Amino acid sequence: MVPTIDKTRLEQFSSLEFLARQVVEGFITGLHKSPFHGFSVEFAEHRLYNSGESVRDIDWKLYGRTDRLYTKRYEEETNLRCQILIDNSSSMHYPVIPAPDLSHPNKITFSVYMAAALIYLLHKQRDASGISVFSDQIELHTPAKSNAIHNRYLFTELEHCLASRSLQNLHKTLASRAIHELSERIHKRSLVIIFSDMFETNHDPEALFQALQHLKHNKHEVVLFHVTDKNKELEFDFEDRPFQFIDLETGERLRAIPSRLREHYVSTVTRFRDELKLRCGQYHIDLVEADIHAGFEQVLLPYLVKRSRLF
Repeated sequence: MVPTIDKTRLEQFSSLEFLARQVVEGFITGLHKSPFHGFSVEFAEHRLYNSGESVRDIDWKLYGRTDRLYTKRYEEETNLRCQILIDNSSSMHYPVIPAPDLSHPNKITFSVYMAAALIYLLHKQRDASGISVFSDQIELHTPAKSNAIHNRYLFTELEHCLASRSLQNLHKTLASRAIHELSERIHKRSLVIIFSDMFETNHDPEALFQALQHLKHNKHEVVLFHVTDKNKELEFDFEDRPFQFIDLETGERLRAIPSRLREHYVSTVTRFRDELKLRCGQYHIDLVEADIHAGFEQVLLPYLVKRSRLF
């Protein structure tokens, strides 16, 4: 049985807006600045009238003052296309739980609810949403659309992500390869939101950073929700007794006492996080640290409020 998303948890976002930081190329009138000029909303500039153009847009009052013909140009507002990228590798199903539980979520449950809340919000403001699901390959890619049928389809696909993955069905993370491919498939000047723990199976951070840079090179605005179990994955807070650690992407097993590994582990993870913050800052990518135990509302709501004040 496919788990379902509790849509009542999403209604608290109905009064909020998600504004694009940069200009977007949309297709209907909405909330966001478009790089194309129309004649509908907000005055942008005057320019000299060229012979043969329509006289409809001539500013006759300015002509009366200057005795020169100028036309008015306007910036129309438009809706954005938002593509949500979800890492569905086996590591995102940590901690392993029998069924989705928002009181003690795993990383994929947390990410799905964050994505669902954003899709719900964007749909209410007539913006277009699409999702791309990846692990060691692109599992799903839908174009961004704003109609109700497409919106229901996205929720159905998100619910499929909630199905748990067993140790007999391992899926590695090759985020760098997937992001490179998706960078070319996503409509230009889109808002791209990524939910991932950023743990690459091949342990090549540079390839991951280059993939993020590729998104920016293609004029996308990028928001990265770095989804982790802060207590276990970042702080390595395990009891001081023997454990068997299992790599959820390779199945490799390691018997160890946490206290003997903690200092080296935390140091390695901290270096990676610091480098990720540095690169995101350089590429003008919004990086949001998302601890699954904080609750998806307590991560998303403050971010949306902060964003609305900045833009």
